[in-house]
This record gives sequence, structure tokens and C-alpha cells, in this order.
Amino acid sequence: MLVLLPPSEGKASSGRGAPLKPESLSLPGLAEARAAVLDELVELCAADEDKAREVLGLSEGLRGEVAKNTGLRTAGARPAGEIYTGVLYDALGLATLDAPARKRAGSSLLVFSGLWGAVRVTDRIPSYRCSMGVKLPGLGALGAHWRGAMASVMPEAAGDGLVLDLRSSAYASAWKPKGELAARTATVRVLHAPTRKVVSHFNKATKGRIVRSLLEAGAAPGSPAELAEVLRDLRYVVEETGKAGALDVLVDEIH
Repeated sequence: MLVLLPPSEGKASSGRGAPLKPESLSLPGLAEARAAVLDELVELCAADEDKAREVLGLSEGLRGEVAKNTGLRTAGARPAGEIYTGVLYDALGLATLDAPARKRAGSSLLVFSGLWGAVRVTDRIPSYRCSMGVKLPGLGALGAHWRGAMASVMPEAAGDGLVLDLRSSAYASAWKPKGELAARTATVRVLHAPTRKVVSHFNKATKGRIVRSLLEAGAAPGSPAELAEVLRDLRYVVEETGKAGALDVLVDEIH
């Protein structure tokens, strides 16, 4: 099973570890596309702070994020699973998984990124600011920039098992499963059961808990229908929507 996750907007600090080694990142087929984004992002942020802040969609209070981007090549790097924070990652709780579940996380979780394309949670990266919705002056919209490289890399990364796609729409724009792979791709929508409405906070938290439950259980469903059964066994309330691969998880309490 391969689980596709969005990154978090907020990120932990890079720390004092060894700097980024681009050649060490997973999915080496993305190396050229990564280098292009990294080069332009660093150059943009070093040349004109105000323009960079505008391009990156940052408020005045986040001006420091521009300076952080200028030092991406020399900043300390940490495992991506430690860099990404926020509601989903707090609920996932990678650091508190037992050893077998952490091993499964390293091989089955893939975090999409405007800067890196996609990384495994064990890949060492610096803290950065560059969302998939950014349009760089030279490369253009990052979602479009990544599509070509992703099209050749992701089918191999997905293997022959289930793909659980938990990305937000901006990150889903970088790669969409096609053909036979699309038929074994599942998406999950989390609804507040009494109102049948999506609420952002508990949507992210529940998705984090779902991933944690699957990792702890060592589950390996091969299809969206099998995933629905596994989640029910794990005490989630799941409905199949009638749309291929789409599941609704119903939650009574918002937390």
C-alpha cells in the first residue's frame, strides 16, 4: 500500500544536522525537476525579498520564511516526518509508532511537496516554504511543472498494491493515477456524521488517525473495497459513495 499525503504549511525548524544531499532523496527520477525548483526558489528569495514574498503568498509576518529559503542548500536537514507538522501529522504521531509500524511508514508514506515533488518520511530535508500552488516566474505553476516527471516515476513507486490518496486538491494536481492504477486508488472524505459536512480541522486529524491505525495494524488492502472492510474492522464508520474508489468516513465528534 502506498499512502499519498499533503505536506504541512507550517514546518519544524531544520535543526543542526548535516545539510541536504539531493542525491539521497527517494524517487531519483524527480532529481532534475527538484533541482530546477530549488535553483529558482533560492535565487528568487536571495534577489528580491518583497517579490519572493508576493510569489510565495506570504504575509508580512512571514517575511522570515523568505530568508529561510535562501539558505536551503546549507541548512540542517532532518527526516521529512520530523519537518512536517500540523493537525494531520500530530494525529499520525510518527515518533510514537512502534518499530514495525515506523518501518512500514518509511516504505509506504509519500509526502507531496511543491519544492521536492514527493519525498518519503525518512528522506532528510531542510525546513522550507513553497506550496504546490506557487507560480514561479521562470518555471510557472508548480503543479504543472511536476506532472511530466511524476508521470514517469509514480507508477513504479505505486507498485501493484492499493494507493490511498489523502492529498488536498493543489497537491493532487501534480499527479493523477490513470488506467489500471486509478482503479486501485482510494480517496477518503471525512464527514461530521450529524451534518454530513466536511470540517477542515477534524478532517485532517481523522485522516492522520486513519493512517496511524493502518500502519499499526500492518494492513495491506489491495483495493478500495478491501480498504473499506479493513477500516470497518478498525472501528471506523465507512460508506462507499458509488464513485470509483471514493470512501466517506463518518465521525460523530469534532476533535
